[in-house]
Amino acid sequence: MTNSTPLTRRTILASGAAALAATATPSFAQANITTLVVPFPPGGSTDALARLLQPGLQEKLGRTVLVENRAGAAGSIGAAQVAKGAPDGTSLLITFDSHAVIPAILEKPPVDVEKELVPVFLVGTAPYVVATGTDKPFKSFADVIAAAKAKDGSVTYGSVGIGTIGHLAMTVLGKRAGVNLTHVAYRGGGPAMNDLIGGHVDLVCGSAALISPHITGGKARPVMQLGAKRLDRFKDTQTAIEAGFPDFTAEAWWGVFAPKATPAAMVDDIAQKFKAVISDPTISARLRETQEMTLIMGGPKELGTFFDKELKAWGKVVRDNSIKAQ
Repeated sequence: MTNSTPLTRRTILASGAAALAATATPSFAQANITTLVVPFPPGGSTDALARLLQPGLQEKLGRTVLVENRAGAAGSIGAAQVAKGAPDGTSLLITFDSHAVIPAILEKPPVDVEKELVPVFLVGTAPYVVATGTDKPFKSFADVIAAAKAKDGSVTYGSVGIGTIGHLAMTVLGKRAGVNLTHVAYRGGGPAMNDLIGGHVDLVCGSAALISPHITGGKARPVMQLGAKRLDRFKDTQTAIEAGFPDFTAEAWWGVFAPKATPAAMVDDIAQKFKAVISDPTISARLRETQEMTLIMGGPKELGTFFDKELKAWGKVVRDNSIKAQ
């Protein structure tokens, strides 16, 4: 004889809920909207990346995906927003290389990027490029050094913020060349490039992803690139190594992070969805060709290892030069 449970409305609903729970995946079963937080203003490479991926992610996740710009404090304001969000895949940070200098550059950061966020996905890297406006006289970085030596502090350069890799790279280059270059910090790549094109700063040190469209459009000119080897797009422009700065390279990178308590299975699932979207030939070709990215498409462990190295390397530059956010 077997025991049986009477079929009532309550038991039917209970069994249905149990079935849903049993089949639920880490793919955000309880959420309808995912927000991609970009910690910079519109117009920069990170914002462009998020908006490029948004339609594909929306399809893969089966939910509405929104892009929200939360700029300020070297990207820490947007990062803090995500860190405080629910660990259920509804709030994700898609950020840039400055994420690795937040602990060193800010006296009291609003977020502990090592403890409050978990690495999800490393999209890729791109070399930095030093560019000038077409109305400026600089044809090479040697010209920049000569002008800076002729009049101390006269050459200005913009970056996407204090402590970003563009700022730190130019700090190192100026120090090695024995010149004083005047830094102008912007809140994002869009404003920096607008001022370069408008002639308000002499140079911008930004990722190839940020600068390439303006060079292609004839509004900016490269004077040096900071990758290990020349990009095909800038085949006539010296690398820093070729220009007399041995072993010096600087690369931008783009990564995705989630709140620390996000379950590992969910983190892996999110990473796989990002990988699937970027693997689309149209998307990957656009990132390679228009943003000069070397696609890595690394999961949580790969981003974690990469991020740790960036924290140590650029944090040292910040401390050695006593750089602090203002």
